[in-house]
Formats: sequence, C-alpha cells, structure tokens
Amino acid sequence: MTRPVTVGLDGSPASLAAADWGAREALRRELPLCLVHAWEWQPYTNAPLAGTEGPRQWSERVPREAAADLRNRYPDLDITTDHRTGPPPEVLCDAAREAELLAMGSARIGTLAGFLLGSVGLSTAAHSERPVVFVRAGTTADDEHRPATDGRPPAAMAYRPVVLGLDLSRPCAEVIRFAFDTAALRAAPLRVVHGWHPPAYIAYGAGVRPTLRADMAAEQTETMRTALRPWREKYPGIDVIEQSASGPPARHLVAAGAEAGLVVIGRRTGRSWVGPPRIGHVAHAVLHHCPAPVAVVPYA
Repeated sequence: MTRPVTVGLDGSPASLAAADWGAREALRRELPLCLVHAWEWQPYTNAPLAGTEGPRQWSERVPREAAADLRNRYPDLDITTDHRTGPPPEVLCDAAREAELLAMGSARIGTLAGFLLGSVGLSTAAHSERPVVFVRAGTTADDEHRPATDGRPPAAMAYRPVVLGLDLSRPCAEVIRFAFDTAALRAAPLRVVHGWHPPAYIAYGAGVRPTLRADMAAEQTETMRTALRPWREKYPGIDVIEQSASGPPARHLVAAGAEAGLVVIGRRTGRSWVGPPRIGHVAHAVLHHCPAPVAVVPYA
C-alpha cells in the first residue's frame, strides 16, 4: 500500500502554506498528495435563512481549489482530495493513519509571542499515530534552501540542515530514523541537538571539584556519539553535526531552528483521548516558537 503525504486544510493561509510544503515533500518522497478537509456541522440557536448548504459548499470548495492551484504548480504530482465529516482532530488522525505523514498549518501571532498552535493542531499532534508536520504561514520553497551568495536562485542552492532533538534518556528509534531519512531525501546535513541539565548542586559550588561540569559535558557528548554511531553507519552519506549543550533543550532547538529547513522532535505515545491533549513541554515550546517547520514524530 502506498501511503500519501496528507495535508489538513481549513482554508487559512497557514494551511495553504502546509499544502505547498506537502506537495514538495510528496515529490521528494515520490508519493501522491492527499488534501483533507474536515466538515463539522454546528447546530444553530436560530436557523440561518440559507440553511447549512452555504458553509458546507464552502467546505467542499476548500480542498478542490487548493488542489487546482497545486496541479498548476506541480503538474507531475498525483493529487487527490478528501472531504470528511466529523470533529477535525479525529478526522485528521484517521487520515494520518493511512498517510506517510500529515502536514498542518500554524499561524504567526507575533515576533515575541511566536506561533499559534490551536486546539485542533494540539489534539492532532498529541494523538496521531503518524508524524505530524506543522508549517508556518508564509513558508515558501525558498525557505528550505540556504540563502544564495553567488547570484544563483535559492532553488539551486543546498538545503538547509534538518535539526533533530535527541532525548538520550529514552529510546526513540522512530524519531531518529525519520530525521535521518528526511535529511537523506534532501541531501542535507543533520544537526542533532541534545540539551541536558547539570545537577542543582553544581550551581552552589560547595564541595564541587572545578572540572565537574566539564567532565559531565564530556560524558554527555560521548553518550550522544555512542547513540548515533549505528545511525551514522547506516546513513554514511549524511553529514551529521552533533551539539550537546547544558540548558533547556527547547531553547537550543528553537535557536537551531532559525537556520533549519525542518526541526524533528519526538512525542511519547500511549495516551488516550481522555483528558487534555499533551505533547510534552519541550515539544510544546518548540511548536510555539520555532520559525522552521516542525515534525512531531510519535514513538513508543
């Protein structure tokens, strides 16, 4: 079974940017593209004069018009549309089960405030069984490439690096594999970022040998190299850049994301639909503040 790259559309500029990103990703992966729109009927306190057909017709038009625009720009891409009825998070998670990955839009709410991850996006990221990629409004193909410095257009330049947030405390082969595969598809370098926190007693310095922090940093770096060694051997053509630094992991990932084409982070699975959706504090911070597209990859 061929899994498509699927995009969740709601007609917003951010979702249209996600559709364009999804089209390029589908071409890179040599997969079809599927545009999904979820229609959820809402009861009215007072029945509208025109009934519900107006909103529903608009809902059906969203993926159809987006598909027509993408076919003009990517004539070699196989594009289908899917109009489903139901709560958007459940519809998108169902669609993601049949997909290689799901792309969604994320709206900018200000330079300092970052980006808005609404309830639909948060719930989908927290429950999807497949990777979910969030694309910012205004993201274009040029943003995937390093800036031109010799007069050539960005499309002719090398891809920006893929950034992987690595948590050494848990096995996460699915996340690492996704990042290496994505970097390989782009022939892009892979920057692996590991943030760690030194014990609290180091800050006080009482009875602590001067070299302890440096020794801990060296230990973390070696642990990271050991974890990545089999992946380097499996993907020998990828330029892997290792970054192990003390401090909040989210801060390091957001900083690395400023120069990245894609940031990859993990999410532990096993949570049910009961209770509020949770994706972890690191993933939450990265999704709200990282300027690059962010892939949330579930792992057991």
